[in-house]
Parts: sequence; structure tokens; C-alpha cells
Amino acid sequence: MENCTHDCSSCGENCPSRSEPESMLFPPHELSSVKHVIGVVSGKGGVGKSLVTSLMAVAMNKAGHRTGILDADVTGPSIPKVFGVHEQAVGSEYGIYPVKSRRDIQLMSVNLMLENETDPVAWRGPLIAGVVKQFWSDTVWMDVDYLFVDMPPGTGDVPLTVFQSLPLDGIIIVTSPQDLVSMIVEKAVNMARLMNVPILGMVENMSYLLCPDCGKRISVFGESKAEAVAQKYGVALLGQIPVDPAIASACDAGEIETLDAPWLKRAVDALEAL
Repeated sequence: MENCTHDCSSCGENCPSRSEPESMLFPPHELSSVKHVIGVVSGKGGVGKSLVTSLMAVAMNKAGHRTGILDADVTGPSIPKVFGVHEQAVGSEYGIYPVKSRRDIQLMSVNLMLENETDPVAWRGPLIAGVVKQFWSDTVWMDVDYLFVDMPPGTGDVPLTVFQSLPLDGIIIVTSPQDLVSMIVEKAVNMARLMNVPILGMVENMSYLLCPDCGKRISVFGESKAEAVAQKYGVALLGQIPVDPAIASACDAGEIETLDAPWLKRAVDALEAL
């Protein structure tokens, strides 16, 4: 309006500036049914996001919930490997269907769509972000209680796309015991708060090694700072995963579903409380 004071509380006009901003959320497939979407993030690579994603999907599945994993780490997909899934996803005129693991966990990853699972995905950011949207909108997720989104590290195209386009109920931040942990958490926390996405808590991976002889905890990568960092940023510490050769062996063999994850009990409780 010509005489606009920019004080909408005292104005009755229905001008464009009063309208709500348009939502950037992408709709799910019309045949999909997903109750909760959980992002698994970190400020840097190599801390174990895919491991935490997989263990959480398995733990929630064993707790009686139907789970799925959307592998948004398009250029470094590892989810199918740890579940021992090597067949390709199939589709029809209705959409793309996730591949199911041995325990019926639904999986969608670019590796399930390549002719050879070792073929590199040499794509630029916008194309990768588009694929992630398709994994949400074009995939028929069938009666999923908890869909976990395994994200690549950092704050680039894919994390931004997921934060803006998927209806996240919250994120889990994955960290490690090194001195970089504070920076890792701070980047993830700041991005989540910038995008108004709830932070469910953090999980520390490679937290300690349990001596097989005496049972003593050995801090292989230095003393854990998880409690202090969680308190500093006001987030819950949902679990601490040890360095355990059995975990690596199960992942290499594609048998992650055989693992129990007692260290993630608090994380399971937090998700069930949503």
C-alpha cells in the first residue's frame, strides 16, 4: 500500500506482504505412509553417521517398530553394504519400491539403482540434491514408523535440501572423542537452529575400547568430551558407541542386523517419546 507503515497489527488490508511464506516441503509419494523422519548428521566426515543410522534403524526395528533408511549420502553410499543388500531397486508406473533387508527394514540408496555397485557417482550438487528429493517423493515407503535419513557431512546442498524439503521430526548429531568434537557439534547445532529443526540429541561413536581381559575402558582417541559438549550446547547425550571389532566385522559381512545396541537405549527411548 502507498501509505504502508509496515505495522500489520494495525492494518486490515490483505496485501501480499501479509501472506505466509510458501512451504518448501516436498510431498511424500501418494502411496507412502511415514510417521517420523529422523536425520542423522555431523559437521565432518568419518565419524560414523552411516553406522549410527543403521544401528538406530535396527534397534528401533527390534523394539517393534517398522523402519526404513533413506541414504542421502549419494556420492558415498554404504547403507546397502552393511545390510548385505546387493539387488537393484525396482519400480512401476506407481513409483520406486525400496529394497527390504532380512528383517524387513526398507532401504533406498543410489547403490540400489546402479548397474554395478562400485560405479562412481560423479554428479554435481544440484543433481545429487534432486535425487535425494526423488528418494522421498518418488519412493513408496510402506507403513514406516521411523525413516532415518543418512546425510553426507557438512552443510552443503544435500543437508540443506533435506532440512528444507523433508518433514524432519528432529536430527541426531554424530560425534567422536577427538578435540574436533566441539566444532563438529557446533556446526550441526547452528545449522539445525538456523533451519528450525529440532535436535533430538547426540551420539558419540568410537567412544572407548573395552579391554577383553580386564573389562577396563580404554580411551583410544582421548578422553570423551561428550557429556561436557552436550551440556554446553544444551542437547541430550543419547549414547556412546565403543570401538568393537565385532561391529566392524558385522558391517563388513553385511550382517549389522545381528548386532544388539545396548549403548543406544537412550536414543531409542527418545524416539519412542516423539
